[in-house]
Amino acid sequence: MIDLHTHTNCSDGTDSPRELVNKAIVQGLDVLGISDHDTTSGWKEATESLRGSLKLALGSEISCLTTDGISVHMLGLLFDPEYAEMQQVLEETRDGRLPRMRKMIEKMRAEGMDISMADVEQAMPAGATMGRPHLADALVAKKIVKSRDEAFVDLLHNESRFYVSHAAPTPAEAIALIRRAGGVSVIAHPFASHRGQILKAEDFSELVAAGLNGIEVDHRDQNPEERAMLRSIAKELDLVVTGSSDYHGTGKLNSLAENHTHREQWEKLESQADARRVVSA
Repeated sequence: MIDLHTHTNCSDGTDSPRELVNKAIVQGLDVLGISDHDTTSGWKEATESLRGSLKLALGSEISCLTTDGISVHMLGLLFDPEYAEMQQVLEETRDGRLPRMRKMIEKMRAEGMDISMADVEQAMPAGATMGRPHLADALVAKKIVKSRDEAFVDLLHNESRFYVSHAAPTPAEAIALIRRAGGVSVIAHPFASHRGQILKAEDFSELVAAGLNGIEVDHRDQNPEERAMLRSIAKELDLVVTGSSDYHGTGKLNSLAENHTHREQWEKLESQADARRVVSA
């Protein structure tokens, strides 16, 4: 089994990199992709925890915004972590998350919700990249909602009155950066319509021109019709098709390896990086 999209507590997951690697080994995964939001800080611990036959495809899920304000997530895998421009962009995107969180909290407090930045910080593991799931955890702790999933369905989705965007590269800029850093790019859950505004089929041509390698098709937030359309787009544009769990640990329904990538698709994707960066024990 190959799962190319998971998160640890270095961003908004609940498992440490070591715990996630251990779970992947127990479940018999062949390849685990760790793609924390806008950071590579979990790579070292994950690599040091590796044993047996499990291999790691290390990367990051880069937060993007289209020119008309649609939120897009771009998975960058197998890039050179020492590539200075990549680390600079990741840092700048992380820095933009703090003022964004303050604005979201202000909107909630204006409607009478007892929530503060201190509550969000208390919900975050040390060194984590701040994100909406931490706000969701704070809302759970304050008994405003019952779970992360409820928080996103009712309050934190992209069309919510509480949603605030943040400074981020465009999808094409992120793809070009990933490719300059030697990696491969896969657009994450592009047709997950219940999250808010989504891309259109005609948007993919520009992304392919920028260097897009693949589309995350099999994802729990995309229904069968959306998946079929994405498979058709991938076939037409000769893009790799991936399936992933988007696992975050406790508090979200996503189970590790609930969707996975076929081996021939993974091999095609991995061959398109500029160097062999899959990590083995």
